[in-house]
Amino acid sequence: MITYNCEGVRLPKIKKREMTKWIRSVAACYDKKVGEVGYLFVDDDKIIEVNREYLGHDYYTDVITFDYSEDNEINGDIVISLDTVKSNADLFGKEYEEELHRVIIHGILHLCGINDKGPGEREKMEEAENKALSMLADIVCKA
Repeated sequence: MITYNCEGVRLPKIKKREMTKWIRSVAACYDKKVGEVGYLFVDDDKIIEVNREYLGHDYYTDVITFDYSEDNEINGDIVISLDTVKSNADLFGKEYEEELHRVIIHGILHLCGINDKGPGEREKMEEAENKALSMLADIVCKA
């Protein structure tokens, strides 16, 4: 089950059914099935609080993924700052919706085992994000 919640912000205008179908399709590409995945959309104040409390990091970020996966079933909590998504969209010259989708799937890719901190990993993550975004476009076109 995939849940979408918010704290301190309005839930973004996403089509939950399309998102859920997309997330399941992306996970399947990595031979994973979706168990319990919870999205929490927040503001910058909340994301830095979570980052400090749980990770010991004193900076803003767009997404934090807590991975509880076992074997081939992905489970986790994904916290997304809509403030940072917006500022990153502006910074990178992207549409807000595209950046939001990128961050939504970024957390899933982490749950599927893709990292982005080590040498060469960022490029692999970006490639996986781009592939997943093209899958979303196919799902939307077929809807």
